[in-house]
Amino acid sequence: MQVDYEVIIVGGGPVGMMVAGELALAKVKVCLLERLKETTPFSRALTVHPRTLEILDLRGLKAKLLDRGKPIKTGHFAALDTRLDFSVLDSSSNYTLIIPQHETEKILEEWAKSLGVEIRREVEVMAVHQDQHGVEVEVEAVGPNGKAVLTARYVVGADGAASIVRKQAGIPFVGKNATFTAMQGDVVLKNPPESGAPSYFNEQGLVMIVPLPKGMHRVVLIDPERMAIPKEEPVSLEELRASLLRILGDDFGISDPFWMTRFGNATLQAQRYREGRIFLAGDAAHIHFPAGGQGMNVGLQEAINLGWKLAAHLKGWAPDWLLDSYHTERSPITTALLTNTQVQSLLFGSSEFSPSVIALRNMVSDLLQIPEANYLLATQISALNVEYEPDGETEPHVLNGRRFTELNLRLENGECQNAYELFHSGSFLLLHFDSDERLGDALDWSKYKHVHVVRASLAKGATDWHDVHTALIRPDGYVAWAVSQAESNPMEAIRKGISHWCPTY
Repeated sequence: MQVDYEVIIVGGGPVGMMVAGELALAKVKVCLLERLKETTPFSRALTVHPRTLEILDLRGLKAKLLDRGKPIKTGHFAALDTRLDFSVLDSSSNYTLIIPQHETEKILEEWAKSLGVEIRREVEVMAVHQDQHGVEVEVEAVGPNGKAVLTARYVVGADGAASIVRKQAGIPFVGKNATFTAMQGDVVLKNPPESGAPSYFNEQGLVMIVPLPKGMHRVVLIDPERMAIPKEEPVSLEELRASLLRILGDDFGISDPFWMTRFGNATLQAQRYREGRIFLAGDAAHIHFPAGGQGMNVGLQEAINLGWKLAAHLKGWAPDWLLDSYHTERSPITTALLTNTQVQSLLFGSSEFSPSVIALRNMVSDLLQIPEANYLLATQISALNVEYEPDGETEPHVLNGRRFTELNLRLENGECQNAYELFHSGSFLLLHFDSDERLGDALDWSKYKHVHVVRASLAKGATDWHDVHTALIRPDGYVAWAVSQAESNPMEAIRKGISHWCPTY
């Protein structure tokens, strides 16, 4: 099949843009299709959590988000009174960034465009067909071009919960449908509460209020009297006002709604994230109650996992198992996410707003005052607890499969550098700490253009890194493998590790 593109991405939200940028970093020819004329004007996903900030830092994008967002040192679990303390996390991104989704989208779109991604807006995907040679995408565009068929070697569906890509690929979406709905609105509060981002829970319902830029606030409500209303029914300002008065006896002078919506607690996951030449990411692969602001963050983490792997395959140096590892690595992470959002849903009062639920919330809130318990949930919500199954084909090490922390390195020329700056090109990073002159002869490194070899020492001590001779770090910021200084034949371990992860053909 003669193809128009190497990859077509369906869906131009943050996840689609992130996948597109990752592929374009590796010079993959990418086309992104989006039905909307321009970036959404709505705030939607408001939080960028620590691990997502780290992966954006790997690509040099974090500073741009910081310019447009507001860092806060805490997160929440089920809007309990005891907040999650992100400031104790082992990361310079130890905070949540409050930033409207439209700003995040714009930054990612600018990045994708700068890398040469072709973005086609006002294009609706009507059908997707694949065979052993490639994928055909039937589209209908606004304007004179009308209907067309585009072809690619692979397609990525990042087109949301109602994903046509998932449906056309025949991938089951399994789980539980919504049992209740909640409401939210971005509004003006003429008399906002004094505290920054308060939450209230009583026998009449739940209210969360989050300050937004330009003098607006997001108001989130779970009102027992409105929970049976279908998600598709529009929310009115009077409905929000009535619920505020019923739950709290105060409407805070609510007015001037910019965006209002209703959402449910459906919990569904794609049975597989790959079907032949078709991949899913973000809401196309899973939906859940938006508890803790995790949805977009998980989608962006999937995007960076998939992007470098698909690029490696297209460029001809990926091992045979690499593409399938997208599903095997990310699906269990999503399953754990769905569990924690279902637990939060119960604490949010999904079944009842009663004295017993209030007592349960108070009990869990008290438990979160124990530093270890707070830390446990903070690492879950922030996604700093994510690690992948260690590679059984290379020498075991405590770092294998774990998140790569941002080491401060002293390079051979004496300069100090944050290790995350070495990932802007999307390559593997081979860090060598032992000054072993045999490294240069261990392999013909000229054949490994996708591996950035750096000789360095630790500018500052780092837990678990004191005994490392050499480590290979994946493009998405996880340790592929590490070789201990105690290894009797480190060069052989390095050769074995490189041939397993980065073969040349």
